[in-house]
Amino acid sequence: MTDEADRRRPLTRSPKSVRFVELSGGAMSALLAGDLSGASRMSGVSLTEYFVTDGARWLWRFRLDQMAAEPGHGRWMVRQVVVGDEGLVVGHAGFHGPPDEVGMVEIGYSVAPGFRRQGYARSTLIELLRRAAAEPAVTTVRATISPDNVASLATISGFGFVEVGEQWDEEDGLELVFEVPACRVPPA
Repeated sequence: MTDEADRRRPLTRSPKSVRFVELSGGAMSALLAGDLSGASRMSGVSLTEYFVTDGARWLWRFRLDQMAAEPGHGRWMVRQVVVGDEGLVVGHAGFHGPPDEVGMVEIGYSVAPGFRRQGYARSTLIELLRRAAAEPAVTTVRATISPDNVASLATISGFGFVEVGEQWDEEDGLELVFEVPACRVPPA
């Protein structure tokens, strides 16, 4: 799951032309420590206060623990969602880990409050689906969403996701589980 994978085959572009910049373990550690400028320096883009909220810090701790247990999985996890030549960071996205034994990856993304309802979530979803489609080991993309999260449910509509069940998440509570074949190229 590298940026180079995108160059191997042309896939549909995102309407907002978002790009992903890796968020390294060092940058996540800096964010956990509240060092926003240090994390920004390590990332090469200017991160916002959104990256040091309680919710974000929970994610950085969780991902760092995952990466400590399986160092090779880091490349699948967290990236900043960046737009424009100035490197405006509007959120973060990635997969929960590499494909499982049947080729399923679960996506996760979040757009900072000041950038919501502007199409960035949709563009981020398109980029995640493009990356999944570019990986031969990935057969299925999963999204889990709270039944009350109307915005996220609207974001995935039109991409072929089918509800396949529900699950209880310790952090988020009840979630609906949606899946789509990874080979399905999203519309522009």
